[in-house]
Order: sequence, then structure tokens, then C-alpha cells
Amino acid sequence: MYAVVLTGGKQYRVQEGDVIYVEKLNAEVESTVELTEVLAVSNGENLTVGAPLVSGAKVVAKVAAQGKAKKITVFKYKPKKDYRKKTGHRQPYTKLVIEKIEA
Repeated sequence: MYAVVLTGGKQYRVQEGDVIYVEKLNAEVESTVELTEVLAVSNGENLTVGAPLVSGAKVVAKVAAQGKAKKITVFKYKPKKDYRKKTGHRQPYTKLVIEKIEA
């Protein structure tokens, strides 16, 4: 059984026991989160696709960690104009463990 959920503007295909990294959610570590924006649910033989969401479906996940991704370097410059700007960015994320798919 799998489901397609929408969180943080991205879609994820999840099964029970999967570990996914999503955009930062305001939740404590070791707490549970319900993802209610379910776009599709499959139980192996039939696929239920929502219009746009599947009514009554939700995915229950446990927050395993809150963290930041590796740093990326952002370097801007304009040739021949002596303009250089170097900055970095670390995107915050939430690590989720999928516990149950309810449809």
C-alpha cells in the first residue's frame, strides 16, 4: 500500500516504514504528524485518485529529527565591474518516518 502526499509544495510517494525528508514542519521531535493532503492512495490492486484530494485519507508520520541540509555556496558577480558577493545557505528540513496510511 502506498500514498502520494503533498507537503511543502512537493509531492512524495510513501509507504509504511519509509523515511522522507520534507520542508521544515513546526513539530517536536518524537511527536506524530498527520499529513491530510493525500492526492492518491493504492492498496495493491485499486488506485484511488482524488479530485484534488482523497476524502478521509491521511498519512500518520513520526518526526525523527529536525535539521539543516549541507551548505550551498551562492556566488554572484558581474564581469569587469568589481562586483562580487559570496553567501551561503542551509535549508532546514524535517525527517519523517511513515507509520500508517489510513484511507
